[in-house]
Amino acid sequence: MRLPRIRRANHPETRSDSGDAPVNHHKRRRRWIDFPRRDRRGFRRWVPSWKLVSGLSLLSVGTLTGLFVAIYMNVEIPDEHDSARRQATVYYWADGSRMVSVGDMNRQDITLAQVPTSLRGAVIAAENADFYSDSGVSVTGIARAAMNIVKGKETQGGSTITQQYVKNTYLSQDQTVSRKVKELFLSLKVSNQQPKSKILQGYLNTSWFGRDSYGVQAASYAYYGVPAKDLNPSQGAVLASLLKGADSFDPALSPANHKRAVERWSWILDRQVETGSMSAGERAKYKKFPEPKPPVKPTSQAGQIGYLIDIANKYLKSRSGLTDKDLAGGGYRVHTTFEKDKVRALTKAVEKVRAERLDPKKRAADRHVQVGAASVRPEDGAIVAVYGGSDAIEHFSNNADTSGVPAGSAFKPFVYAAALEQGSARQQEAARAARSGKAGLVPTEEPMMTMNLDQSLVDSDNTPFVRTGKKIGLKTVKKLAIASGLREESMAKLEPTFSIGTSTPSAVRLASAYTTFINEGRATEPYSVTKVERDGVAVDGFEQPRPRRAMDPKVAAIVGGALQQVGWSALGPPKNGVVYYSVRAAKTGPNDRMKSAWFIGTTRELSTSVTMFRTKPDVPHLLPMQGVGGPDSERGSAFPPLIWEEYQHAVVPPPPYADPLPQEGLGTVS
Repeated sequence: MRLPRIRRANHPETRSDSGDAPVNHHKRRRRWIDFPRRDRRGFRRWVPSWKLVSGLSLLSVGTLTGLFVAIYMNVEIPDEHDSARRQATVYYWADGSRMVSVGDMNRQDITLAQVPTSLRGAVIAAENADFYSDSGVSVTGIARAAMNIVKGKETQGGSTITQQYVKNTYLSQDQTVSRKVKELFLSLKVSNQQPKSKILQGYLNTSWFGRDSYGVQAASYAYYGVPAKDLNPSQGAVLASLLKGADSFDPALSPANHKRAVERWSWILDRQVETGSMSAGERAKYKKFPEPKPPVKPTSQAGQIGYLIDIANKYLKSRSGLTDKDLAGGGYRVHTTFEKDKVRALTKAVEKVRAERLDPKKRAADRHVQVGAASVRPEDGAIVAVYGGSDAIEHFSNNADTSGVPAGSAFKPFVYAAALEQGSARQQEAARAARSGKAGLVPTEEPMMTMNLDQSLVDSDNTPFVRTGKKIGLKTVKKLAIASGLREESMAKLEPTFSIGTSTPSAVRLASAYTTFINEGRATEPYSVTKVERDGVAVDGFEQPRPRRAMDPKVAAIVGGALQQVGWSALGPPKNGVVYYSVRAAKTGPNDRMKSAWFIGTTRELSTSVTMFRTKPDVPHLLPMQGVGGPDSERGSAFPPLIWEEYQHAVVPPPPYADPLPQEGLGTVS
């Protein structure tokens, strides 16, 4: 039997007690935003209608437009930067005393009429081809830069000439979202209120071109020694290329820079043809790259100061992300590890040996001789002194930090250490196999290299090291050398001669790497800056480097013992059977055929490397060392030990105790 339907009291069809029409207790009210949608079921309730989407879109656009207009109307173009209030960047010695102040702004404003039309065309073609027709901003470029800032990445590209002018003239160089927003509105306002000619003129007068040069006039003198009005189109293209970043495109800074500069110079000339600012016929005239003149340092950086600043700047840029342009902007306080007395003592030692032993007026082989040296504190890796050349304002290249001089026999200790490391691993494998009863599966040959490499170091014998490198693998040698502190980019090709020093580490890196042999196999990254501040706020990234394990302590001790014998051989026999300090040393010798001479001496107090080589301006390769200092100088190898000893005795006087001579014969890793 079918039961009658019972209606709920609150059902819309439920009648009143009086029998009148049904009462709807849930009379629907119309909502402004029908979401979730009442007339849909399931997931469709959560799909907004096209009316809702379009309405919200129009509301958002209207709100943003109103906000944009309000901000634009309230933004005022500030006064230009006052160069007179610009602060210098100050560098300090390790004891806290002032080393040098760098900060005079090299800027000379000129009118746009004094800038050649070809140079203007090159700048516009390279930086902002739509300059004369754009609104002054690149929204996509700003958005990309803002996203990079949020993500912690470097901001690159995308800015118009107007934006760069605004940043140079009215804003800071801070890489923040707020600064990019200010740049956007100011650029729009400047573009609307100032003619393009004024903007271009301001941009050319405020841009950074490297070599401490702000503006095209100062840059023209710095790179070509002439006023901007006398630059030809080819030279103008070189200056235009520098706007992308002088650190990367100044051709004098490195071979890689030179290659990039030539490529961009050629591209800019081609780009001018594309944009119509140069004819193809005129472009065809410029086939040879117009080499700029060598950089010149200010007189305040004479002597060794310029070399010290170079090393400090290179380190702080690698640790903080600061650029040369940032440093040139001034206001930084840079505290270094350099010790004034040691820098002076190292300079004096080099000058004394050169004056006493070399005679360029009488011996042609003594001409064009260069010396580089670096001194590192083994305790923590601090670079306390360097000798980069005779004078930083006359000799631009830093001989202490160059990576173009082959190490020769000074590289062999890393081959020896790599062989011992491999032998130690084999011994451990044999011991484990013996404990597990599988000794028969391990080769029975003597796991250690028994090639008397310690004596070969003393005798500067190459053959055993070539054989050892081949046997253990050159990649193994390279890996250990890099772990000890040598740079990947200074490593030579992995050819048979690799083991006898075809790699070209700097004096700084060799001095640092040798501390591994006295620090029980631990290596520490060399550093030159302890603290950087700006406006009283410390810049992050300058914590003291921590030591890392590069080789087994027993391996370091064995190689160190061999290096002691090299030290006694190079510095002369100890007197009365004792020496005043224990020196781990390596040197080039009569069997080296490299175009360089080296000596590295490491004690508990200091690790100092000295190199001597010959180089001539405009000659890309090193000159021979045969005959330097006379026929008995072993291709100049006799002189670096003399420089080292002169310096060491000046800064580390003999202690009141003596180290005994080592036992005959060296053990193996067990």
